[in-house]
Amino acid sequence: MSDTLPALRATLSELVAMDTTSARPNAPLVDYAQAKLEAAGFTAERQRYTDDAGVEKVNLVAVKGGTGRAELALVGHTDCVPYDPEWKDALRLTEKDGKLYARGACDTKGFIACALHAALKAERLRAPLMVVLTADEEVGLVGAKKLVQAGLGRARHAIVGEPTRLTPVRANKGYCLAEVEVLGKEGHSAYPESGASAIFRAGRFLHRLEHLATTVLRDDRDEGFQPPFTTVNVGVIQGGKAKNIIPGACRFIVEWRPIPGQPPERVPQLLESIRQELVKDEPAFEAHIRVVRTDRGVNTSADAEVVRFLAEASGNEPTTVSFGTEAPQMTELGAEAVVFGPGDIKVAHQTGEYVPMEDLVRCEAALARAVAHFCGAR
Repeated sequence: MSDTLPALRATLSELVAMDTTSARPNAPLVDYAQAKLEAAGFTAERQRYTDDAGVEKVNLVAVKGGTGRAELALVGHTDCVPYDPEWKDALRLTEKDGKLYARGACDTKGFIACALHAALKAERLRAPLMVVLTADEEVGLVGAKKLVQAGLGRARHAIVGEPTRLTPVRANKGYCLAEVEVLGKEGHSAYPESGASAIFRAGRFLHRLEHLATTVLRDDRDEGFQPPFTTVNVGVIQGGKAKNIIPGACRFIVEWRPIPGQPPERVPQLLESIRQELVKDEPAFEAHIRVVRTDRGVNTSADAEVVRFLAEASGNEPTTVSFGTEAPQMTELGAEAVVFGPGDIKVAHQTGEYVPMEDLVRCEAALARAVAHFCGAR
C-alpha cells in the first residue's frame, strides 16, 4: 500500500468526525478545508445561505494559480445522509479487511480527502486550479444550484466526487418530482353516491400513468444508460381519514429520472394530458399538479479531454449512471464535467458505509495526475 495512505486516512478520520448530516451546519468542515487550502496558497471565497429550516450553510470556492476561469475544478459535497443512532461508530473511522468505515467515508468525504491532498501538493501551476465544496447535495443539489445562480465556480474541466469505483462517469440522468392532489367528496362509506372517492379517482390516474410510463416514455431511448429510458416511480401516496369515510383527497408523489436528451417537462406534460382525459370522462374530476423539482441530466462526450484522461488514469472505461450528481450544475457553469471517486454507491446511504483503502490511494494519485495535466507546472 502506498506511503500516502496514512496521511489520507488521517484526513478522512478528521472529516468523518464532523457530523455534516444535511440538517446540520457544514461550516466546521468548510473551516477545516479552507484553513488547509489557504495555508497552501489558495484564495478562498465563501457563499453563505440559509436552508428552509433556518440552518446556515456554506459553499467554498478556493482557487490557486492565477485569476479568471479555472482550468480544473475538484468538486465534492460536504453533507451526508443521516445515520442510525445504533451505529455507534458512525463518526469514528474504523478499519476492517482493508476497508475504512464511517458515515460519509465514500459519499463523499473519501473523495474530499483525496482532492485536498492532490490540491495541497500542487505547486508552480501554469493555470488556475479550483477546489469547490458544496452543501446540501443530498437534499436536492441545493448548494450547487446556489453556485450556478451566483455564477461562482466556473472552470473548463470539472471532476465531481461521487463513489463510482474509480470509473469515470460521463453522463447521468436527471431527477424530477411532482405532487399530484386528486380531490373527491367526503361521505358515509355506506352510501357511495353521497360522495366521490378521491382514492378511486387517483387509482384511475395512476393506471394511465403506469401505461404511459411503460409505453410512450420508453420510445425515447439512450442506449448508454441502463435502463435506457426515462423511469417513473410513485413512491409515496396518502389519502383518506378513516376506513368508513369516502376519501375527499388523495396525494401522491411522482418521481422521474429523464435521460439527458429528454426535456424534464415531458412527464408533467403527460400528467396534464392524463388530467384532461379524466376530466373529459368525468366532468367532476378534479386534480392539481405541482412540479416540485426538475433537475436535468448531463451527457459529456466520451471524447471530452477530462473523460479520456480519467479513463486512461484509472484504467476504466467511461460509463453512465441513473442517479443524480452535481455534474449538470458544473456543466451549466461552463465545464466539461465527469463524475469520479473512490468507493461504491451501493454501500453508501446505509449502516456500515465504507471506502476501500486502495481506492483512496488510487483516487488521490489520479487526481494529482489530473492537476498536473490540466494545470501543470510552469
